[in-house]
Amino acid sequence: MLFNMKSLSCFKAYDVRGLVPEELNEDVVYRIGRAYAAFVEPQKVAVGYDIRLSSRRLSKALIAGLTDSGVDVIDIGIGGSELSYFATFHENIDGGIMVTASHNPPDYNGLKFVREESKPISADTGLEEIRILAEKNQFPTTDRKGLVTKKDVKPDYIQHLLSYVSTPDLSPLKIVVNAGNGGAGPILDLLEPHLPFEFFRMHHEPDGTFPNGVPNPLLETNRSETIMHVQKTGADLGLAWDGDYDRCFFFDEDGRFIDGYYIVGLLAQAFLKKSPGERIVHDPRLTWNILDIVKKGGGQALQSKSGHAFIKQTMREKDAIYGGEMSAHHYFRDFSYADSGMIPWLLVTEIMSQKNDPLSALVGKRMELFPASGEINRKVEDVETTINRIKSLYAENALSIDHTDGVSIEFADWRFNLRASNTEPVVRLNVESNGNMKLMQQRTDELLRVLGGKAA
Repeated sequence: MLFNMKSLSCFKAYDVRGLVPEELNEDVVYRIGRAYAAFVEPQKVAVGYDIRLSSRRLSKALIAGLTDSGVDVIDIGIGGSELSYFATFHENIDGGIMVTASHNPPDYNGLKFVREESKPISADTGLEEIRILAEKNQFPTTDRKGLVTKKDVKPDYIQHLLSYVSTPDLSPLKIVVNAGNGGAGPILDLLEPHLPFEFFRMHHEPDGTFPNGVPNPLLETNRSETIMHVQKTGADLGLAWDGDYDRCFFFDEDGRFIDGYYIVGLLAQAFLKKSPGERIVHDPRLTWNILDIVKKGGGQALQSKSGHAFIKQTMREKDAIYGGEMSAHHYFRDFSYADSGMIPWLLVTEIMSQKNDPLSALVGKRMELFPASGEINRKVEDVETTINRIKSLYAENALSIDHTDGVSIEFADWRFNLRASNTEPVVRLNVESNGNMKLMQQRTDELLRVLGGKAA
């Protein structure tokens, strides 16, 4: 079935995402393939797809669009987003595209794009131009049809992942792994023979119908099963991933969910111990823990606007060794500044092994020093008006105000960031304090009263 849409609503700020087939279908994806080829002008592109039921056929349409434009394709098959990033920089080719909708419901799908060296393509670096070309749907005929080569890059990818840790020094940890029926399971199976860990598997088999719910551990309602399994098995660690496994979430030995903010600090500390003086990139939502760790580690902290495209650009420009967001995205220079959901947990297990400490001990002190609210979403009538109103109420007594991403307002012993969602009439609030849990909670409650709106 063809849908000759003139206006494509599936283009978002960082990628393509939409309902299948109403917003995204073979015809649209074919046109996007042609448009990508016209804009990037690549000679060879890696194409992969996730476990969703519609992904393989959309991948075939994408490959047809690329090859009809004269572009050669390396078909890397099924996997997660970072597999396409890896294939692009490892094979030294001109671009990569992954068919995926990450943690969206089963009836969604999408596309993530990179160019050479896995540089991201987002709205301000070419995605808008690709949209316009796809909507026009006017492409020149080509004398040459591109060639398709199937290649399994997973063996090289696994060896690359293992290069981040000293496997002989890892302790025989017991780990609950919740793949959420997404793409993480097969990668864990490939890693397992190289590691001394005992895995307790949950929802391990890839299943595009997501029979146990959409894999998005950032939602509190999606954590209870992992928590109970950690407690039941007596595991040393719990891990969960989203559908395309580019985000990894941590649970300590008691089953307590560990906010990504503190994992960023833990990894920053580890990188600076190995490589003093390096640059660490962080987002503006929660900062004091990171700034304190980087300062004590002799490094340089660099703030970037939230979002993978901005973090990656800052990392590349400043040659940062590591970057992290509290949303559980972690970026690595040796991974071509791209994000990975596999490298972080390997590094954390190495830290646990080196220090012979549980995760609770590694992050507990930092959580006491800089308690944080976690991100709270509120649906409001007018996002811009709401942010300006909060700013005017709190600006007078502030020590500093920053507009890198939304508004960050700091006081002597607490701070908050309030920013807009990219996709809906929602504001996102984060509050932290300097060693005072009660104050952090009081200020959070106060801000929520002033914000009004409804939970989102």
